Amino acid sequence: MSANLNPLPLAGGGTTKAKIQKFGGFMAGMVIPNIGAILAWGLITMFVIPTGWKPNAYLAKLVGPMITYLIPLLIGYAGGSLVYKQRGGVVGAIATAGVIVGASIPMMLGGMIMGPLGGWVIKKFDQLTEDKVPTGFEMLVSNFSSGILGALLAILAYTVIEPVVQGFSNMLGSLAVSVTNAGLLPLIAIFIEPGKILFLNNAINHGVLTPLGIQQVAETGKSIFFLLESNPGPGLGILLAFWVYGKGMVKQSAPGAIIIQFLGGIHEVYFPYILMKPSLLLAVIGGGITADFTFVLTKAGLVASPSPGSIFAEMAMAPKGGFLSVMLGILVGAVVSFLIASVILKRDKTIVDTEDLAGAQQKISQMKAESKGQKSNQMPKLIIFACEAGMGSSAMGESILKKILKDAGLNIEVRHSAVNEIPTNVDVVFTQEGLAGRAAQVVPKAEIVTIKNFLDKSTYEAYANSLKK
Repeated sequence: MSANLNPLPLAGGGTTKAKIQKFGGFMAGMVIPNIGAILAWGLITMFVIPTGWKPNAYLAKLVGPMITYLIPLLIGYAGGSLVYKQRGGVVGAIATAGVIVGASIPMMLGGMIMGPLGGWVIKKFDQLTEDKVPTGFEMLVSNFSSGILGALLAILAYTVIEPVVQGFSNMLGSLAVSVTNAGLLPLIAIFIEPGKILFLNNAINHGVLTPLGIQQVAETGKSIFFLLESNPGPGLGILLAFWVYGKGMVKQSAPGAIIIQFLGGIHEVYFPYILMKPSLLLAVIGGGITADFTFVLTKAGLVASPSPGSIFAEMAMAPKGGFLSVMLGILVGAVVSFLIASVILKRDKTIVDTEDLAGAQQKISQMKAESKGQKSNQMPKLIIFACEAGMGSSAMGESILKKILKDAGLNIEVRHSAVNEIPTNVDVVFTQEGLAGRAAQVVPKAEIVTIKNFLDKSTYEAYANSLKK
């Protein structure tokens, strides 16, 4: 797998894909920080409800309040804090309380609406009153403004927004049940699998499927929606095919990628393999459809979102009596994906060893950067490795890059971050090719270095050598 050291122009283009990714990343940003709470609720539910592993009527009293109040409030707080940090989070949580009261379903979607709205309202108020508050009255105005605006938003949410959101949620739930009953749910893989490759995986899973899944778990004790995006089977099939039929660095990198993707749950590791050979989308779509059909046929489901999408997380979230059906769907998805990918790779005569190509690409990219006047000769102070969620692949990339820079004798601070939250004082951003447009929008003055395979050390070594020179 070649590594492409490709500094982008400083002005980031506002492409449609980047805008969709940004919106989806914002939605996922409200859920991902609270995955721990969702998993805690799922584990308690899995064990203590009447159909659980160890039914316990006393402990089962935790299930209702956690899903009704705790999780939506946490999501509302996260949404408000994304807009306006802690102050926005507080007002967002107050506003979310209004949409929770009186609702007969878990208000995940309500928290996603009222949280950011609360953060936006208090942010606009602070902007309007900036430098207009008399000295000594700052704390008074700050506390009362958040209290008054929060109360008004909670009333608005309770009286107006809650009925609308509940009606919309019920409609989505009914539609999802109808699609499932009609046997059409497996076809959703036609949209999910390409969406994942465009780095919309977290948005699809945590922004859309998780709220639907939690609502279904509250009603039936498990949900198939938690399996649709998180299934590691199709990605495993792609990597196995490259391991068997690939050449050069592509073949050599596949076993390590399998460990990270299937066991570690970081699906982004197989995206570059498909981007290199787009026809392999047919393999993951085929694997996804057959896996989902197996899930539907065996009535498989999980009790909470497995995050990250590791085989261990899938097993941990399987309900009592549902372990084999989950494992069977994952296995079927992997086998079908592998078979289709094998046919594509065996017939493809263009796959070559890319080690020599990588060096040429790096040299051309550096020449391109110099022709555009980028400051490649200045030593950066802060490097950020950014990915969609700022957790899995970015943390691994940071670790690799930090070690290589240290070995090269370069004392440069390296951190990881979600692409939407890259700090403005960054000098250089390393990110996957599919997220480069968003990174350039967030920090237009930074140097953006794109990579195809964040496990390929040649990119980082080439960058370190360019700094030493």
